[in-house]
Amino acid sequence: MLASFDAVLLARIQFAFTVSFHFLFPAFTIGLASYLAVLNGLWLWTKDHKYLDLFRYWVKIFALAFAMGVVSGIVMSYQFGTNWSVFSDKAGPVIGAPMAYEVLSAFFLEAGFLGIMLFGRERVGPGLHMAATAAVAFGTFFSAFWILSVNSWMQTPAGFSIDPDTGQFLPENFWEIIFNPSFPYRLMHTVTAAYLTTAFIVGGVAAFHLLRRRRRGEAVSEATKTMFSMAMWMAAIVAPVQIFLGDLHGINTLEHQPAKVMAMEGHYESHDHGAPLYLFGIPNDETQTLDYAVGIPKLSSLILKHDLNAPLDGLDTIPDDEQPPVGIVFWSFRVMVAVGFAMLGIGAWSLWARWRGRLFEAPWLHRAALAMAPSGLIAVLAGWITTEVGRQPYTIYGMLRTAESAAPLDAAAVGTSLIAFIVVYFAVFGAGTFYIMRLMSRPPVFDEPRLKDVTKGPTRTAGITPAIEEAMRRPDAAHPGE
Repeated sequence: MLASFDAVLLARIQFAFTVSFHFLFPAFTIGLASYLAVLNGLWLWTKDHKYLDLFRYWVKIFALAFAMGVVSGIVMSYQFGTNWSVFSDKAGPVIGAPMAYEVLSAFFLEAGFLGIMLFGRERVGPGLHMAATAAVAFGTFFSAFWILSVNSWMQTPAGFSIDPDTGQFLPENFWEIIFNPSFPYRLMHTVTAAYLTTAFIVGGVAAFHLLRRRRRGEAVSEATKTMFSMAMWMAAIVAPVQIFLGDLHGINTLEHQPAKVMAMEGHYESHDHGAPLYLFGIPNDETQTLDYAVGIPKLSSLILKHDLNAPLDGLDTIPDDEQPPVGIVFWSFRVMVAVGFAMLGIGAWSLWARWRGRLFEAPWLHRAALAMAPSGLIAVLAGWITTEVGRQPYTIYGMLRTAESAAPLDAAAVGTSLIAFIVVYFAVFGAGTFYIMRLMSRPPVFDEPRLKDVTKGPTRTAGITPAIEEAMRRPDAAHPGE
């Protein structure tokens, strides 16, 4: 049955499935690592115990999410060899070095200091523990730096030449490869999205506990209030910044990947005197029309060119075989934008409630924050789909087509592995996500248990040493670890 499917399409679906699953975890942990660094710094600065309680509460969740992100990411590197070997051969001389640097610098930084961050506070002292926490936070950002640089080079390739004999992309200017035209905008937009993702998850968890305590008539802890307050500050400040960064990114994309923006906007036809912003419509690639379109005249030109009457080209200027799938790009872009403006609304609402002194006594705000808890994950997935599908039909924009990038594939083999991935991913990562949600369902408490108190210390490759075993036998001894 699987042999009747297109092998390249199955390989694309497989990579889309695994990368989407993986992307959810870094989108959360990049922001959460920085949040933990802030909490730890505030604890050291103020000695207010609520910050230590929040650090201990969220570091357990971070450890699980980080582990699932690492495991889900390993799979994709294998797919470069099994499903996309032609792409790896052609682009390897350029993208191989940045991807190796991501492992040798960013991942080693995270992995090297993660154990100290999780278990080392009492062993190394507060200063070095803070340095380790900051190193992990920087490592997550640095990892995003390298990965987004590679992806941006695939969107806007620069600094290379092509070997006339082998067809390989050869590096000519390392700095132009890394800092290619779309990279700064994509880095800022994506990392800011990760911070917002974390803010709304943290805010949603706090809102859940505020609502539950209110329903039960119980007092709300200072840690829970602080958690909600910090999340709403982040939403109020960063959401408008993210919209501004998105505008800059869109203008850059119009310059370097106009077909992607045409698909995002649903512009099948060129507009010489101002293009409308279509709010809704049904893209029809066969007739090259946007059916049942609802739009605002000239607004697209104002947004993209900052001129109501600026002309904008449409997909009628792009050959049919070079157009991306408009329907997917059109709707994923609208999902991302709608979620972004909903985040802006929550941030503004929280400022109003804070100004009135009712931030913690606003049940409808808390319900909205709870509903918006997964909004960041939805937005980053929608944005990623817009970026990747909008690049089609190329893997390296304008240079190497997706159909030419795949290995000689057997559809049945790819389809079977795809089914296996779906089953295993939902079982393994579904269980991990369920456990994370169980941790979130419990509110932070005063003197929050340390990670070592619930894990009995880190696993040791040498096993339990006699000295540690003897110490653990003593009833008054703390578990070795942190």
